[in-house]
Amino acid sequence: MKPRPFRRMRSSLRFLLVSLAAVLSLPPVRAAQPAAPPPPFTADGFAVPQPGYRFQFPRDHGSHPDFKIEWWYLTGHLYAAAPAPGAPPRRFGFQATFFRQAGPRGGEDANPNFASSHLFLAHMALVDVQTGKFIHQERLNREGWDAAAATSTLDVRNGDWSLRLADPADASLQPTLLLRGSVHADAVFALTLKPAKPLVVFGENSVSRKGADPTAASYYLTFSRLLADGELVLQHEEKTETLRVTGEAWMDHEISSSQLSAGQVGWDWLSVQFTDGRELMLYRLRLRDGTADPASSLTWVDAAGLPRKQPFTWEVVARWTSPRTGATYPSRIRVSTTDPADGKPVEFFAEPLAAAQELPGTLGGVPYWEGACRIVASDGRILGSGYLELTGYAKELKL
Repeated sequence: MKPRPFRRMRSSLRFLLVSLAAVLSLPPVRAAQPAAPPPPFTADGFAVPQPGYRFQFPRDHGSHPDFKIEWWYLTGHLYAAAPAPGAPPRRFGFQATFFRQAGPRGGEDANPNFASSHLFLAHMALVDVQTGKFIHQERLNREGWDAAAATSTLDVRNGDWSLRLADPADASLQPTLLLRGSVHADAVFALTLKPAKPLVVFGENSVSRKGADPTAASYYLTFSRLLADGELVLQHEEKTETLRVTGEAWMDHEISSSQLSAGQVGWDWLSVQFTDGRELMLYRLRLRDGTADPASSLTWVDAAGLPRKQPFTWEVVARWTSPRTGATYPSRIRVSTTDPADGKPVEFFAEPLAAAQELPGTLGGVPYWEGACRIVASDGRILGSGYLELTGYAKELKL
C-alpha cells in the first residue's frame, strides 16, 4: 500500500470484517432490554436497518450501497469418491466470502481513478480433512477495479471469483446459486448450490440486533442448507486431480452500517447442520471482560425452515494457539440449549476437523479463525457438521 489512496484503502478495510455476527453465551444469555427505535441513518450518513422492512427478491440478494458494510458468506462440507475400495470418501471444508465496505460519505479521492469509495475484499479457503492441509487466499479491489456487485440481483465478483443467481430474475425463496472460486494455483472449484428449504430471516421484525446501540443491527438473510454439486480441481506437485464433489453449504447475507456496540471486542459464531434435517445458528458477542453481550443469540431452524430462538450456554473445553499470530482460540466448545421441538435440554460439542484454520487477515488487517467442525453428542455420536468463526482473539475489533 504505497501511495496515499492505498493507505486509506488499508485503514478502511480494518473495519470490513467488523460485520459478521457470531454470538453465544457463557451463563444463559439474558434477554436484551427493549431497544430504542433506530434512527434512519448513522452519524456518518449510512442507512440503518429498520423494523418491518419488506424484502423483495431478487433485488435484496444484491448489493445495498446505502449501507456501509455488507457480505455474502458461504461455508460448507464437500465429499468426493473414496480413493480406494473400503476407504472413506474424501472430505473438504470450504469458505467463500465476498465483502463490500463503503468509504466515508462525500470522501471520494481527488484522483478520478478512485472515483468509487466502495472496497471489495474476498476470502477463499479450503481444508483437506484427511491431511489437515489448509490453504487460503485474500483479494482486495475497489469497485470497478476488477470487483463489483449488482444492486438488482445477486451477482458479485472479485477478479474471477464470483457468486450469482443461475437465473438473475428468480424471485423465489429457493433460487439456484452459482459459485466460482480458487485458492492461488492450488485449487479451483465451481459449485451449483440449491436451497433445500426457503430463505431464513434472522432477528425480530426483519432486524437482527447486535447490541444496545440502536444502529448496531443488520438485515440477516440465510440459506441454512444448500445442496452443493460441482467440481474441485487440486494441483499437486506432479499432477492435477479433478474431483466430482457433492455436499452441503450455508450462506449468510448481512447488510448493516454498524455491527458492534461499545465494549464489544469480537464475536464467536457457529452454524450447524444436523443429520435430522434441522439447523442451528448462534453468535456470541464478546465484551471486554470476556462475558457475552445480552444481544447474543441462538436460533434453531426446523425442517420446514422456520426459525425458533432459544437460550444457551457456551463453554470452552480446549484451546489452540496459532504459531503465526500467537492468538489463542477456542478449539473445542460445549453448547447447551433447549430443543424447541420437545422442550428437552440438548448438549453438543463443536470440534474442529483441523486445528490450523486461521486466516491471517493480511489485506483486511483482521486475523480470525474460520473452520470446518464436526458436531458431536456427549456420548460420541455424530450429530452433524458445522462451521465455526472466532474473531477478536488476535486483537480487539474496533469500528
